[in-house]
Amino acid sequence: MTTADRAALLGGYWQGEHLADPPAYLDRVRAVSPVLYDPGVGFALLTGHPEVSAALKSPHVRTGKYEGGPEIYSTASYALMSPMMLFNDGASHTRLRSLAQRAFTPRVLEESREFISGLTDELLDRAARHAADNGGEVDAVAALAVPLPVTVIVQMLGLSGTDADRFKTWAGSVADLLGGLNVTPERWAQVEADAAAMLSYFRTLADDLRAHPQPGLLSALAAAEDEGGRLSGQELLANAVLLLVAGHETTSNLISGSLLALHEWPEQRVWLAEDPQARAANAVEELLRFTSPVQSTGRFTTAPLTLGGVEFPAGLHLSISLAGANRDPRVYEDPHTLDLARENARTHLSFAAGAHYCLGASLARMEAAIFLTRFLGRFPGYGVPEQPLAYLPNFTLRGLRELRLHL
Repeated sequence: MTTADRAALLGGYWQGEHLADPPAYLDRVRAVSPVLYDPGVGFALLTGHPEVSAALKSPHVRTGKYEGGPEIYSTASYALMSPMMLFNDGASHTRLRSLAQRAFTPRVLEESREFISGLTDELLDRAARHAADNGGEVDAVAALAVPLPVTVIVQMLGLSGTDADRFKTWAGSVADLLGGLNVTPERWAQVEADAAAMLSYFRTLADDLRAHPQPGLLSALAAAEDEGGRLSGQELLANAVLLLVAGHETTSNLISGSLLALHEWPEQRVWLAEDPQARAANAVEELLRFTSPVQSTGRFTTAPLTLGGVEFPAGLHLSISLAGANRDPRVYEDPHTLDLARENARTHLSFAAGAHYCLGASLARMEAAIFLTRFLGRFPGYGVPEQPLAYLPNFTLRGLRELRLHL
């Protein structure tokens, strides 16, 4: 392949051409090289599993700050995003993450199991009633995939359940800040307004929660201390929003993507429905690999580095394709086949790896396993009518706008 061809592949990816059919485009890239780099383009694209894993774990690779043009630094969006642990490395990241981990313990997760189960049953009841009134059909995204994780994370954070709709709207705006593609000026204005609203809502929350502790992760975060001190109000806000979005968007996309995948692979759905209690855990790992709800992440090199035999200079942007790594044929036999019993499914990189491994991974796994077990127990023969499928235009997150089911 010529240099021009390599540059064209990289340029197409940067313009979002891969979003129409990510697996096919990423296969084309990986066939050329699992580490595709052209100095003239100015970034490298990693689509191979070992190379992505090595980059995520390398001490010479960092996330970088939340940045943009000079005009962004005075915006509410920048004030909201920049203190997130997602955009911190080294000592500052360690401090933020260690404080958050103290509030996000296995005990807290286990205590949420009963609530998640009850909520799932309630949503399934509601979906069944809606379908009965609408010719047997229901939109799984609006009725199930969105309200389950957003209600769970709102409950766990200790926020008001009456604000759930507002938080869903806010989460969509943060998703655009994380990886929105071709966002219009009108949409950016709304995103900025939502960022300002979030700042206002959470501004005094840290002090209030310390003075009047409430059940939930936010009070635990507000009270947590280490040698570096407590989280500032701005840090509490930013990382509460991160937990809100990470606890909502990714799991929503996993649930809707799983329902579509199980429809497209009916023999796998039958296998899972035969014993969902015993088989759901591994099935969730394979569905995470197959659907890759978080498609990609960005990093940059802090020193000269070699990955996959390719030499990088310091300061190079790395576009890291988690979706590409999850379908690397060197690691997964028949990677485009859904195999819910796949023995190495758990080696997927859907939750990233290294210091920035997803803090909410256990919660996402629990929610998805409970949902699939209870959904298939109620609707093992659900159908997906023929319909156009549209995904949200986002580099980072891949989620269906709508998925009509026949229950």
